[in-house]
Amino acid sequence: MRPRKPSAPRLPVSGTLRLRSPAETWYKPALSVVVASGAPNLLLYSLDRLDLVMYTMAGSLCALYGHNLPYARRVHTVLRVVLGMVAGLAVSLATAAFTDSTAVLIAVGAVLAAVQKTFCDASRIGPPGNVIFTFVSSAALFVPQEPGQIPGHLALALAAGAFSWLVTAGPALWRREGPERRATARALDAAAAYAADPGPRTRHAAAAAVQGAWQSLLAAGRPTPDRQRLERLVVHAERALAAVSAGGPRDAGPGQLADWAARTRGRGPVPDPPPAPGTVEQLFGIDAERSGQRNRRGRREARLRLLRAISPSSPVLPVAVRTLIGCALAGYVSAGLGVGRPYWALVTAASVYQPNLTLSWSRALQRVFGNLVGVLVFAAVIPAARISPLALVLCVLFFNFAAEALITRNYWLGSVAVTPLALLVLEFSGTHPAWELISDRALDTLVGAALGLLAVFAVPNRRAGGRVEKAIAATEEARARAERLLAEPAPDALALETARRRLTAGLVELRDASDVASGEWWQRALPEEDMLAAEQAAHRTLAATAQRQGLITLPPSNGAV
Repeated sequence: MRPRKPSAPRLPVSGTLRLRSPAETWYKPALSVVVASGAPNLLLYSLDRLDLVMYTMAGSLCALYGHNLPYARRVHTVLRVVLGMVAGLAVSLATAAFTDSTAVLIAVGAVLAAVQKTFCDASRIGPPGNVIFTFVSSAALFVPQEPGQIPGHLALALAAGAFSWLVTAGPALWRREGPERRATARALDAAAAYAADPGPRTRHAAAAAVQGAWQSLLAAGRPTPDRQRLERLVVHAERALAAVSAGGPRDAGPGQLADWAARTRGRGPVPDPPPAPGTVEQLFGIDAERSGQRNRRGRREARLRLLRAISPSSPVLPVAVRTLIGCALAGYVSAGLGVGRPYWALVTAASVYQPNLTLSWSRALQRVFGNLVGVLVFAAVIPAARISPLALVLCVLFFNFAAEALITRNYWLGSVAVTPLALLVLEFSGTHPAWELISDRALDTLVGAALGLLAVFAVPNRRAGGRVEKAIAATEEARARAERLLAEPAPDALALETARRRLTAGLVELRDASDVASGEWWQRALPEEDMLAAEQAAHRTLAATAQRQGLITLPPSNGAV
């Protein structure tokens, strides 16, 4: 039996506030949320009903989701986001209509935050994750409400959500393969980086990017000529990855891969490279997998994966418990301190929770710093925002754009814009003393971050280590399947390609699980030797499989190693 001992991950301070390069598509969610919120806000302004902005904002914020997904999947994902947002809003409005007990309102807000965190993590919906859902539902809990008003307010949110759906799906009309092109370009760039500087981190980044590109292409719909060219490019990226890992010759160096990536990312025609060896068999496997995802069995398997992700044994559950406890504590302490809007503390606590302690610690520092700077920005802009209702609308739209434009540089920088945005939204329902808003927001930030972190320490996620062990077992099972096929004199091409792809996916999951677990505290020691052995054996099998498929040619001295 392996020894069990508490782990003590590092809690970094230096580097937490360091700025990164902006994300490749930072402007897409920024412009989308401005368009999605600008039209309803200006319409309400023309009708002199800016007091209803909070309800349309619930639907408008749905435009922040799904920008990395191919349009065929985005339309379904954003639709689910809209329905989930309206459902959370409905619970909050109904609660606010039938009780004015602050204790009950905080309890309902904490439960909603935990449910939203669970489903966002389980479905891997991506940024901005659960925080937007929690912000909307928690704020709605503390808005005076009459039962008869609820249907109209929900209708406003649903109408704004429908408009957001149009905004996020609209670009498909003129750039149908845009998301798949970007995913393919990322795979080519990552493969080029690994070819130029081989190492465990660059290898994992390349494998994850290639896996992401295949997932994007599989979800994109029917294979158009452009998508077929993109598939061939991903095969070249995958082949370069296999060749570098196995020490075999390369037919596309880092420069060629980077050139293909730049042209793929641009607006010109998709590069049309010569087919790599093994492409026919591999793309036949992709077509078969795409067909399998469309049928009833594929949809049933997707539902089962989601159910497993939210099951009582899932590693997602401890994070949901953290969210429930931390948000409730933050809300109650904030209310006890006399803050008039304890939902700010609740939302701050909900924003802290990341996959492990190390990341949660960094997020708490970023949130506190960004919010404290943000209240100073609010103090500077509030006189201008109060010039007229139109000035207020324009300020809100500006900070909507700034938040999404800046948050990819670092979370704290985005918070600098989010904080005045959240405070300015309150102005739609009436003028409030600026100093009261500033002091309440600063206090709630400190309370929410402190109690959010306290819940992280109080509820250790010991299942993070179990996820690593399951990933090791899954990788070994996938490797054994591939080895059995390699032992056959003439293995089925589709079965071999499927086995290789599952083994690649297993390696990506293993490394992700290891990264999460290594940043968690108070858990059994991670099986480092088993992880290393599983990775090395899997890479050898992948090299042998790629050689058997004709993707790479190894020197005779290397064999399948």
